Amino acid sequence: MAKRKSVRHVVVTGAGKGIGRAIALRFAMEGASLSLFARDAKRLEETAALAKKLGAAATFVASCDVKKQKAVDAAFDAAAAKLGPIHVCVANAGIGGENQPGKRDRFDEVVDTNLRGTYFSLRAAQRHLAPGPDARHLLATASVLARFGVPGYTAYCASKAGVLGLVRALAHELAPSNVQVNALCPGWVKTDMATEGIAGIAKKLGVTPEAFHEMAMGQVPLRRMSEPEDVAGLVAWLCSPDARGVTGQGLDMNGGAWMG
Repeated sequence: MAKRKSVRHVVVTGAGKGIGRAIALRFAMEGASLSLFARDAKRLEETAALAKKLGAAATFVASCDVKKQKAVDAAFDAAAAKLGPIHVCVANAGIGGENQPGKRDRFDEVVDTNLRGTYFSLRAAQRHLAPGPDARHLLATASVLARFGVPGYTAYCASKAGVLGLVRALAHELAPSNVQVNALCPGWVKTDMATEGIAGIAKKLGVTPEAFHEMAMGQVPLRRMSEPEDVAGLVAWLCSPDARGVTGQGLDMNGGAWMG
């Protein structure tokens, strides 16, 4: 793989596993310096070790809960002090699952993580962006469920739809400085979150996870889940000169499950 730029500083939140890890490793193969944030420090160290083997110029890791603004600000401050100004930030950290009304409603937890945490991360990155005139990139992970509703997922759907609104507004704010702001809208992706979601829905329907997986893929024209590396490839394209006209968009990768 040809290296586009060997001096870029890329920050990825939720980098301990799944989509976040795949994105970090894709940028590692391009020779970037990586700052990796997540709550699980052990998984972050694993991602950092893999990134170094693949060619990352340098790595910095920080355990961080994106719901807590002061912790986010401190992590980004430390990353910039260690690896310099930021060229790319992928605000990927998030949680999934159902929420139901009542004493155990998870609405605040899900929205605080997925929407407020994304906002805190993007604003913290903004304060440390590298100078222009070259494009800088802020990306956020939304979801196909930002496009349509699912029963029992009011918090998740609302949080991810909110990410799209956040990205559109921020794209307008930062366009004069040549900062591109976009969102990723994955459908089913082979991650721990997807496995947990399939198991939970299957249990609710009274079927096996394998049976529900087949049912779910029956709603996807391509009849398969995406791989985390597929999403990482989309991110790499968005942060390349080939995508210099793309900002304020929600990019869909869902096997055709939603077509807009």
